[in-house]
Amino acid sequence: MSDPVDLSLAQAHELAYTALMAQGISQPQTNAIADTITAAERDECKSHGLFRVPFYVKALQNPNINPGAEPEIKTLAPSVLHVDAHFGFAPLALQLSREPLIEMARSQGVAALCINNAYHIAALWPETEALAEQGLVAMAFTASMSSVAPAGGSKPLYGTNPMAFAWPRANHPPLVFDQASSVTARGEIQLHLRDGKPIPEGWAIDPQGNPTTDPEQGLAGAQLPFGGHKGAAISLMVELLAGALVGDVFSYEAKARDTGTGAPCGGEFILAIDPGRCVPGADRQAQLDHAEALFAKILEQEGTRLPSNRRFEARKRTVEQGISIPLSLYETIQKFLV
Repeated sequence: MSDPVDLSLAQAHELAYTALMAQGISQPQTNAIADTITAAERDECKSHGLFRVPFYVKALQNPNINPGAEPEIKTLAPSVLHVDAHFGFAPLALQLSREPLIEMARSQGVAALCINNAYHIAALWPETEALAEQGLVAMAFTASMSSVAPAGGSKPLYGTNPMAFAWPRANHPPLVFDQASSVTARGEIQLHLRDGKPIPEGWAIDPQGNPTTDPEQGLAGAQLPFGGHKGAAISLMVELLAGALVGDVFSYEAKARDTGTGAPCGGEFILAIDPGRCVPGADRQAQLDHAEALFAKILEQEGTRLPSNRRFEARKRTVEQGISIPLSLYETIQKFLV
């Protein structure tokens, strides 16, 4: 196996930025994507870091995608913001709508962001973490393309349908989790395929509906919801929130209109809550202190950790030490530069 390629975070950003610009994506779109990719590498979320650059490039083969899209923001109600991404990539739509959403949440107490027509290939935690850093509680939901069988079924219907949640903390980074409604994110199976490793039992079934540990067969068949019918119910909820509620497509509809690029285009729903507006007297510090008491109880037990703590520990390392990626990935991205 070839030695990995070591990069600083600045070099990782430059690599992603240069490659995507060379493919004809607009500067605002490219910079937002490179920011998101670099954040994933910084936090050692490898399935959504530079590994995703080829996905963005492949998406450009879709004639419906708009690599120069300028997201359009509208206010639909005092506490509802709408963004039409105009068939561009999600990171720019999310960046441009962040401040208006924060202002709306602080003004109204609760604010919703409804995004349409966005190609979402990134992780979901960056949008909720950014809101929690501003003192808001945040939730985000997005569907994708059919890859997950409903409970008891054997054919893809739902997307992996991730959800993210973030809670602000004083003197600590926010508590954040981002998890698929399936047992694992699709990118994790793709990483196993790339690295020639079997997937754990229970992640997926093959096209005939049989359990498999072969990542290629799992990708060709169907992924499974976590927790059986419980995960499937959450996946259904995400379909409704990111599809019907915001006026966009369900995962099976996104799959039907895909041109073979594998880049899901659809909606996203984000809820931002000002915690100080949720209790009489607006005693925000008491809310935070109460939450910290719960976190302390969790950590009293050996073997426990808070969601996102591993990401934040990785962040400390990579800022100083940089990152490593496989030589094969580096060489693939280099080909996009010409």
